Amino acid sequence: MAQPDIAELMEDLELVRNAVVGAGIIATGFFRQDVKTWTKDNATPVTEADFAVDTFLKNMLTAARPDYGWLSEETADDPIRMEKKRVFVVDPIDGTRGFIRGEDSWTICIAVVENGVPVVCVIYAPIRDELYEAVVGQGAFLNKERLERRHRLGAGPIIPAPGAVHRELEERGIDYVRGPALPSLAYRLVQVATGVLDIAVARRGAQDWDIAAPALILSECDHFLEDVCFGVPRFNKQEIRHGALAAMSDLTLKDDVHDVLRKVYGCPAA
Repeated sequence: MAQPDIAELMEDLELVRNAVVGAGIIATGFFRQDVKTWTKDNATPVTEADFAVDTFLKNMLTAARPDYGWLSEETADDPIRMEKKRVFVVDPIDGTRGFIRGEDSWTICIAVVENGVPVVCVIYAPIRDELYEAVVGQGAFLNKERLERRHRLGAGPIIPAPGAVHRELEERGIDYVRGPALPSLAYRLVQVATGVLDIAVARRGAQDWDIAAPALILSECDHFLEDVCFGVPRFNKQEIRHGALAAMSDLTLKDDVHDVLRKVYGCPAA
């Protein structure tokens, strides 16, 4: 595969960064207000803020890059995206439940995926004033400061996880600290890159828009995000759902964590 044009990708990063900041202003206008909510067919909530942000981002990004595909949690899927060299993969508000509860760690996530691989991304947590960004091969940054691979010193590894995963890990006698519950999966995953967490996991069923952006942040920090059933995720395929996932800065617990996730959640058909 030909190497991506870095100059083009840097232009995409500038576009996506501007878009996500504008989207953050829109979303913040709804935050901690009496926002309208609905329940989707998969029993997850969606709000008028999700739709407003999605509309803003789609209009801005597709007008600037009409030859790119579009894949978003809040837009009906158009299979033509799979014919495109590049596609925007968007989660207008990741962590909607936390947004509704008034928690501050929700994010807006945008990735540019090229030939199944994320090559540009921005993850923005407006209330925490944290903007994560990356271009493939150019490193990852938090508020313009380079994120360097680092290992947290102190007690056992910090691992947030659902209760069933905690029970299995504890039954194996693994010495670790239960991490904080963060409703935004993208935010949770990138905390492995910052060193706040040592391992972050996700139950089976995460979709492209949940993980494409944090996957690039992690890889640019020399960390690992893997589907425990199928390996390194690929994006913009017909099937956009993934098996259980694990991101880790230290591979010493990889076998145990992957085994536990497969035991708890199983694996979908290939």
